[in-house]
Amino acid sequence: MKNGRRAALLGLLLLAACTATPADRQVSLDVPDAAVVNETTPLAQREHARILASYGGVYENARLQSMIEKTVERLVAASERPDLKYRVTMLNSPAINAFALPNGHLYISRGLVALANDKAELASVLAHEMGHVIARHAAIREEQARQTAIIGTLVNEVLSDPQTGALALAKSKMTLASFSRAQEFEADGIGVGISARAGFDSFGASRFLTDMQRNADLKTSGGGASDPRALDFLSSHPATPERVKNALANARQFSGPGAGERARGDYLDDLDGMIYGEDPREGFARGRKFQHPKLGFTFMAPPGFSLDNTAQAVLGLKDGGGEAMRLDLVSVPAEQTLADYLRSGWIENVDGASVEEFNVNGFAAATATAKGDQWAFRLFAVRFGSDVYRFIFAAKTMTAPSDRAFREAVSTFRRMSLKESSAVHPLRLKIVTVRADDKPEKLARRMAITDNPLQRFLVLNGLAAGEKLKPGEKVKLVVE
Repeated sequence: MKNGRRAALLGLLLLAACTATPADRQVSLDVPDAAVVNETTPLAQREHARILASYGGVYENARLQSMIEKTVERLVAASERPDLKYRVTMLNSPAINAFALPNGHLYISRGLVALANDKAELASVLAHEMGHVIARHAAIREEQARQTAIIGTLVNEVLSDPQTGALALAKSKMTLASFSRAQEFEADGIGVGISARAGFDSFGASRFLTDMQRNADLKTSGGGASDPRALDFLSSHPATPERVKNALANARQFSGPGAGERARGDYLDDLDGMIYGEDPREGFARGRKFQHPKLGFTFMAPPGFSLDNTAQAVLGLKDGGGEAMRLDLVSVPAEQTLADYLRSGWIENVDGASVEEFNVNGFAAATATAKGDQWAFRLFAVRFGSDVYRFIFAAKTMTAPSDRAFREAVSTFRRMSLKESSAVHPLRLKIVTVRADDKPEKLARRMAITDNPLQRFLVLNGLAAGEKLKPGEKVKLVVE
């Protein structure tokens, strides 16, 4: 949970993928004859600030930034509009995402950069986004952030039925204006053409689209991708198999397989040491444990829960559904007791008789229960310094064991020691050279990932199941 001060219940907007930008009003895309990135307008500055807030800010990596900018320069020179000027920002987010603003500002997440396996694949993504700008796809929808304090919205947008969209962060993400099916295919075609004319392997797009689909399938097999929180670059596009077929057809118009630059080795060298997954500075979840070294606290979710750290809150869902949780930060005046806060009406149907005050590892706390039409809630508020952290647990059927598990989870909320905080480091990519005796299974055991390490190794490196490694080639590992 990022330290966005006093975020409301549904708080900050997040962004969906490959589209345009959040805005306060409808804006049409009209690229002038000699367009340059214009970030001086209040709207452009506001949009840029929202994107950075939603995606963890800028990922500072001079080597990668230089590589991406040089790739864009090559693409621009080979495009239908070499007069257009672009600016590229790499976002500090593990999401697989890229999109463009009408003013020519391109955004690409480090998660997407990490998934790509060569310069041609990266170029295909950048060229696709440039295709949207060049084709003048009108693409901005109006959507506003609305603060919410009623139980109906809480259920619908935060703790709704897992089978129909549990923890639907998707509803609080900004759908930047989904391009139409025809526009997406048009941008694909333009992008493949730009990439090929720039000298890159024209089949990079089909490879990367295939790997994105495999990555999404891996999330699904792990129980995550059916969750709308998993929105990524695929979310606003036509079905990936269709796009792969279309990308292959476009690529064959320019060259056969193997032609054009891939520069896999150089690309992977640039990735060596980059952060992979969540950045601990903004808090991170591993399994059911959450740590936030910057804010200085940690807690353990109930057994069977998996956690997801978002810009607004820490969200959790129990295996099989039926139970969910949310942890967020709220503003409560120092003179207001936590018991009074729970009774204050921010959530309906609180049982006044259930309100009780207690202490959690030296911190003042209060708890209460509430009931909705389909969910029963166990609520907690914990005062941590000048802030109040709010735990919202929900169950389709509240049983004594589940209620006890919720209480025990809150009892694990505590301050991290300085030693603990300093010991938290992000996972990183390590580029290694394959030796003659290396096999995928052997290298996967070196991954600092316990969930499906072999499959994640294969997807991360664009390898098919059963494919043999070639001695001397380079591959990505995820390490501590």
